[in-house]
Amino acid sequence: MKKDTQSSNTDSYTDSDTSSATTASFNQAVKAPLSELAEQSQNVFVTGAGGFLGKAICRLLRLENIKVTGFARGHYPELSQMGVTMVQGDITDFDRLKEAMQSCDLVFHVAAKAGVWGSKDDYFKPNVQGAENIIRACQELAITRLVYTSTPSVTFAGIDEAGIDESQPYADNFLNYYAESKALAEQLVLAASHGAASPDSATDSIDDKQLKTVALRPHLIWGPNDPHLVPRVLERARAGKLKLVGKEDKLVDTIYVDNAAYAHILAAVALAKPKATCIGKAYFISNDEPITMAAMLNNILNCVDLPPVTKRVPSSVAYAVGATLEWLYKLLNKKQEPIMTRFVAKQLSTSHYFDISAAKKDFGYKPLITIEAGMQQLKASLITK
Repeated sequence: MKKDTQSSNTDSYTDSDTSSATTASFNQAVKAPLSELAEQSQNVFVTGAGGFLGKAICRLLRLENIKVTGFARGHYPELSQMGVTMVQGDITDFDRLKEAMQSCDLVFHVAAKAGVWGSKDDYFKPNVQGAENIIRACQELAITRLVYTSTPSVTFAGIDEAGIDESQPYADNFLNYYAESKALAEQLVLAASHGAASPDSATDSIDDKQLKTVALRPHLIWGPNDPHLVPRVLERARAGKLKLVGKEDKLVDTIYVDNAAYAHILAAVALAKPKATCIGKAYFISNDEPITMAAMLNNILNCVDLPPVTKRVPSSVAYAVGATLEWLYKLLNKKQEPIMTRFVAKQLSTSHYFDISAAKKDFGYKPLITIEAGMQQLKASLITK
């Protein structure tokens, strides 16, 4: 269809109209699983409620007027306005956490220290100790369902991941503390389901009193109000510092934020079903549309009419720069994240796309918003800012 060449106001109206239609369609599609979840749960607990994905999960739950208790370190008036009961605290504080989880019967553990730079304690305390606290609180309060937000980084060892599934083992050598801490936390969460393992035959049964867990591994979450990927891309592009890494464009998976939230809802519903097959398992989730990093970046740039990225740096050079900057930042005890690290260099020069057949089969996940439709949503949100 030929693009309308009238004024920018007309274009903005069209983008906004399309965005509203996409949202309405999505909200209608998630109504059935949300209704089912409302019948299963009286009070849902969401850690990291103030984060990008946490807010999206809270928004979905509140669409069906499900009671939600949000847990976060900061103040988030927008969540309170949404009807979420907010509790301020740190997941490393067990007593505070357990107190907040009273009367809840389902937990979405989304909170984590993300990023690629920092000390071991920076990541292990919130990510590993935090997961331990969540599991312990669930067990002491007899909460029987826990959906954990993990990451595909738990399997990343610095080489191409082209269409891998959940049989891929954890990495032998992690390139940063984030990936290592998330791998340890994921294993703790899944092991907590040991007493409620999925049945292998029609005669087996699931212990309803045991904690049942599932881990989801979304890759590169993006969308309107994204505080991570989108602003970094736009900031570096405007500063003339955005570059592609490597000579060859590799495919990567991404996931639109509402699709990621939807997958969490589906997994929670599945956990409560008799003979659930997802208990104690991890799942890759994505938009199921592998795309080159160049195309993804240029889609984002196009949302604000910035020119496409064309500059490239060899992957070996990016890795060497990353290693040098890591050494220098440690020497100078600098807290801010370097513009390049070894992990980022490897991430940007290797394939990362996944076989999500297991998520489709075990809890009926399929992306509801395509990359194209998601970019229209993103563009509309950026225009209004």
